[in-house]
Amino acid sequence: GEEALAEVGLVIGVPVQPMLAASAADVPAALDKLPLPVVADFKLDGIRVQVHRDRDRVLIFTRSLDDITERLPEVVDAVRALPAERLVLDGEVMALAPDGRPAAFQVTASRTATRADPSTTTPQMPLSVSFFDLLHLDGFDLLAAPLADRLVAMQRLLPPELMVPRRVCTNQQAVVGAFTDAMAQGYEGLVVKKLDAGYAAGRRDPGWIKIKPRQTFDLVVLAAEWGHGRREGKLSNLHLAARDGDRLVMLGKTFKGLTDELLRWQTKKFLELETSRTGGTVFIEPSVVVEIACDGIQTSSRYPGGIALRFARVLRYRPDKSAADADTLDTVRSLIPVADQ
Repeated sequence: GEEALAEVGLVIGVPVQPMLAASAADVPAALDKLPLPVVADFKLDGIRVQVHRDRDRVLIFTRSLDDITERLPEVVDAVRALPAERLVLDGEVMALAPDGRPAAFQVTASRTATRADPSTTTPQMPLSVSFFDLLHLDGFDLLAAPLADRLVAMQRLLPPELMVPRRVCTNQQAVVGAFTDAMAQGYEGLVVKKLDAGYAAGRRDPGWIKIKPRQTFDLVVLAAEWGHGRREGKLSNLHLAARDGDRLVMLGKTFKGLTDELLRWQTKKFLELETSRTGGTVFIEPSVVVEIACDGIQTSSRYPGGIALRFARVLRYRPDKSAADADTLDTVRSLIPVADQ
């Protein structure tokens, strides 16, 4: 009954699904959904971690609730040093470049994927943990507490070096300033948060809204793969290329962002432009230009271009442009973060 349900709560050592942020294209769009004042957290491009401590026992879980405690001894030591016996913290782990700026995501992913001694793997890339939420503290569950209360508890518990860079902003100009500073310092953007929001475990909640800069490129479609499931019978996954002199060099693939209308159009169009087939892939005359948005660029050996587009998705086709108008490989490469080069 209701009394039994009321007794169900957070259990130290048992991870919960993390709260996720909604998205907005820019600061004004985010503030249309959130009342001022707001908390503006710098957005970290790392590995999400949920850290549980019960006296000397510390456990670290990923976003998918995998236990990676053995891989992050420096995080274990940092949490054991905090002035509390029982707690649950939410944050991210990032590798840092020699200048202290955040390293590329793939560096962090590689560093946290190994069980080897961190001091012998990438000593030039130490790990840093930054916490942005507190779900439990010494017998008190804080999931339902407003963020403002959780902020006060975090400020009392955590030293500045273990807290995400954040600001309380009372107007749009202050949020824009925080976004500009976050980008200048190598962060991924902002997460703007409602001060009275609880912690919505396992949900994408409008109490948190992430804002990231969007990079767009005009790329040439080399081929498309037949879709599966509801896309069966339609050409879906696009092979994308940039210009490199007289050549077209493949950068990656995407099927994201394609509406049913675009799927129908491109299937008809690509079959008209077909030059050959291999298995489930239809190769076409390289004359179609598509505008692609992505959340970042990183080095990669997976494709001939030596780079990869993060979270690439289709915005629109560009019938007004020819392959000669597509972006160059040098243009795309120029946006790789320095720490990733």
